[in-house]
Amino acid sequence: MINSKKLLRRPRNGRVFAGVALGFARYFDVDVVLIRLIWVVLLLPGGLPGILPYLICWLVIPAED
Repeated sequence: MINSKKLLRRPRNGRVFAGVALGFARYFDVDVVLIRLIWVVLLLPGGLPGILPYLICWLVIPAED
């Protein structure tokens, strides 16, 4: 049996800022633009609902080797 376990990682190549959006896009197999739009929508009501989760994800999600 093949081990097809997905891992949430921040990629080193192709990222714009920290790779959080691209990591989520690869994990959920969706377009990275969709994930980036979600982050922008979370930033609209004053920033905190978008910045705080992004920073936490940046700290918690490991980068690719």
